[in-house]
Amino acid sequence: MNAGVPLRFTKMHGAGNDFVILDCRGDTPAPDAALAAALADRHRGVGCDQVITVEPARSADCVAAYRIWNADGSVAGQCGNGARCVAAWLVRDGAARGPRFALDAPPGRIEVEVLADGRYRLGMGVPDFEPAHVPYLHRGGPEGGMTIDGQAVRFDAVSMGNPHAVLEVDRVDLAPVAVLGPGLQARPEFPESVNVGFAQVLAPDRIALRVYERGAGETLACGSGACAAAAALMRRGRVGRRVVVALPGGELEIDWPRDDAPLTMTGPVAFVFEGEWPA
Repeated sequence: MNAGVPLRFTKMHGAGNDFVILDCRGDTPAPDAALAAALADRHRGVGCDQVITVEPARSADCVAAYRIWNADGSVAGQCGNGARCVAAWLVRDGAARGPRFALDAPPGRIEVEVLADGRYRLGMGVPDFEPAHVPYLHRGGPEGGMTIDGQAVRFDAVSMGNPHAVLEVDRVDLAPVAVLGPGLQARPEFPESVNVGFAQVLAPDRIALRVYERGAGETLACGSGACAAAAALMRRGRVGRRVVVALPGGELEIDWPRDDAPLTMTGPVAFVFEGEWPA
């Protein structure tokens, strides 16, 4: 941040998952961990789940790149709701034109489609259930189990460019999110921590989900978590290949036509306000 120059930002959210967006395509440097945490603080800062920087594209055919910081200042690997907000921000800025364009995301290129109803559809890649890629330090497959606070826990480990553990529960409203979320995150089997999803199958085409995110705690929505939960349940035949994921902050649509195909996520975006962070 340039000395004496206020830092302009945009507050946005996708299904209640909220962000502070910073334009770092010019001479504004990316925030360090301390500044990201200060911006994210809901009592003394702007308040958000993640801080996202819009940066120059790394690839010739992409509109821009972005990076993500969690509310505690740690770096995040991916954020589907945040990616939709970045896409909408670039459309409003005029940098992205037409109904289709691409972004350089932290895990790689993602395709964006602007829908007529104002929602955005993203290509989120192929879900990766290889334990070493999550990373999940386990010699078997992606299905895992361990004991947390005296409770036996079963889950599926999957990477969506960031690590997820998906637990199927009978009642998502009664799930022990505040206990099992941080409990799983602290386990050495997840050396980079993990986003923990609690999923309830409501119908073959509908899931209820709560997510305890690494570096942010429970959020109103988690786009990559919705993708991970849907993929895990689809892979086990618990739901069909197109589902609506109902999160506390809103709904996302997930399509995964087959195991080796890219998964897509569709959802809303909203601009909340513009502001300046004092120098």
